[in-house]
Amino acid sequence: MTQIKVKKKSFLHKVMVLISIVFVILLALAFLIPYIEPKALKSLAAYSLVTPFIIFINVLFLVYWLVTFKKYFIFPLVLFALGYPNLVRLYKISGEKVIQSDDVKIMSYNVRMFNKYEWSDDKDIPQKIGKLIKEKTPDILCFQDYAKSDATGLDYPFVFEKFKTEKSQFGHAIYSKFPIIANGSFDFDKTANNIIWADIMVDKDTIRVYNVHLQSVKLNPKKEYFGQKDAEQLQMRISSAFQIQQDQVEKLIKHQAQVTYPIIIAGDFNNTAFSWVYRQMLKGKKDAFARAGTGFDRTYDFEIPMRIDFILVDSRLKVNYFKTYKEKYSDHFPILTRIDRAYFE
Repeated sequence: MTQIKVKKKSFLHKVMVLISIVFVILLALAFLIPYIEPKALKSLAAYSLVTPFIIFINVLFLVYWLVTFKKYFIFPLVLFALGYPNLVRLYKISGEKVIQSDDVKIMSYNVRMFNKYEWSDDKDIPQKIGKLIKEKTPDILCFQDYAKSDATGLDYPFVFEKFKTEKSQFGHAIYSKFPIIANGSFDFDKTANNIIWADIMVDKDTIRVYNVHLQSVKLNPKKEYFGQKDAEQLQMRISSAFQIQQDQVEKLIKHQAQVTYPIIIAGDFNNTAFSWVYRQMLKGKKDAFARAGTGFDRTYDFEIPMRIDFILVDSRLKVNYFKTYKEKYSDHFPILTRIDRAYFE
């Protein structure tokens, strides 16, 4: 009688299969998180921050199973196919690159108070930021963590600055080459973060620009969180911040519902494109990076690559171009998009 030999799977193979399944489940959860309010699932509030890492691990497993000719590649592949809209928020192979001389250029930049408290030894940070902005010539400029500084040399005809109080050292600002015909501020309680807005007349049409700086998570780029106590404290701090962000975004959504003309939301979201707050603000809009960016986009100088600065453009407008500049004059990098002017003509 002929005996059929069954090849036993190695222990390493079994471990790899198990880990792969775990990360596939984590990826499925990551794609569901944007649909869950931070207040409804507090324990997973910080999940959106690690989603890029989970995607990367699944890419490695997909490649590993394909190279080893194993059927398990189908699990991450199916999830990537189902979650493709999420993937282009992390990486773009190609994007729009139409540059017209009359494009409306919009820049968002968290300038960290132009180095007011000397986080950098470079004393010329304000001048360098000013020079960069003059070179890129944005028509509309949204500053977060803004402080007054004559050293930048910026000279825009229309400026809306907002500080928490008269004694506050920093706040937010919108600079514009086009007339600002109305403006306002949300003035959130018990936080230095805020949302300001301006109605701007571009040619014969009006757009509403929201300059957003959502509740800060207060991650320290130079600090490592490896201890159990630190990890728990970090989880609690992120969870609390994301719940506050939910309140702030709900107020923004209610506020913009009264606006009939195109809306642009720009600024520091202190959250990723895999979060509930991002998904809410994206409704009726386009992510300028997802439309016109390329490669990976890193807007915050942290050990883990993070895109937490965004420009979301009304669906009625056409995005021609998007760029993140890598000059390190702050803990954030400036982002710029170009909007086709045809709508305003």
